[in-house]
Amino acid sequence: MRINRDYCILALLALLLVGCASKPSRYSMSRDAYPTNPPKLSSLEDAYPHVEPLSRAGNKDYTVNGKRYKVWVGIKHYQQVGMASWYGAKFQGHRTSNGEIYDMYSMSAAHKHLPLPSYVRVTNLSNNKSVIVRVNDRGPFHSNRIIDLSYAAAYKLGILSHGTAKVRVTLIDPSAPKAVKKVALSPLRKDSQDKEKESSQKKARTLVQPDNFYVQLLAFKDTVIAEHQRQALVKQGYQAVVVHSGAWQKLRIGPYSNRKLAERVRAKMRQSQYKDAFIVEIKHTH
Repeated sequence: MRINRDYCILALLALLLVGCASKPSRYSMSRDAYPTNPPKLSSLEDAYPHVEPLSRAGNKDYTVNGKRYKVWVGIKHYQQVGMASWYGAKFQGHRTSNGEIYDMYSMSAAHKHLPLPSYVRVTNLSNNKSVIVRVNDRGPFHSNRIIDLSYAAAYKLGILSHGTAKVRVTLIDPSAPKAVKKVALSPLRKDSQDKEKESSQKKARTLVQPDNFYVQLLAFKDTVIAEHQRQALVKQGYQAVVVHSGAWQKLRIGPYSNRKLAERVRAKMRQSQYKDAFIVEIKHTH
C-alpha cells in the first residue's frame, strides 16, 4: 500500500511540474476571429505615407521558430506578388513589433522584412481593389504568405470571407517627389483651422472647457471611426473627446491645466502611433 501511495504522490508532483512549465498565452483568445461589433469602415481612407523615423523596436534581425529573418533597413524599392492574410480580434490591443498598440480598425499591416514603419500599396489581384497601409508589425510567419493585413485593410480589399488572397505589394517611398499625396486619417496641422474659437453652439460630443490645453491626435471625416478611437483611448485611461469642426472630427485628449503637462503627454503619444500629435490651446472669449 505504501508503494502505491508513494507512486501516486510522485505522479501528482510530475503533473504539477508539467503545469508550471507550460506558459500561459499572452492572448485571451485561442483563435483569431471577427470583431463582435465592428464600426462602419466603408469610408475609412488609406494610410497617409509620410517620412517617419524608424521605430526603436522591431528593426533588428530576429529569429522566429528557429528561422532567421533579416530586416531590410534602407530599402527604397520593393514589389512582390504573393498571398495575403489578415489578423483581427485575437490581437486587438496587444503590442505590435515596433511597440505600438494593434488596432484592427486602422489601415496597418505586418511584414517579415520591411523596416518599421513602412508604407505599401496592396492590390488584390482578383478584384483589382487597392489600399495603402502602414507596416508596423512582424509576420505572417507562414511560408506561402507575404503580408498580414489588419481587419480594416482586409475589409477594404474584400478578402475577409476568403481569409487569404493573391496580392501585389509595392513599397512607397514617402521621401520621393511623387510620393502619394492622398490624405487619410491625417492629423490637422497647427494652422488657421486650429486657431478657431470653440463655440458652445457647435455640436460636440464632449464640451471643451475654456483656457485649457489639449493634445490633438488625429482628425477624421467618419464620426463612427472617430468615436471608436475615442473609446479605445478611454479604455487606456485617457480623457478623450471628439470635437466636431466642419467636416472633420478632431480626436483630442485632455484638458490639461498647463502647457508643460500637455507637452509631456504629447511626447508620450508621439512614441506610440500618434506621430504627429500636437498641442491645442483653447481660449474662451467672454
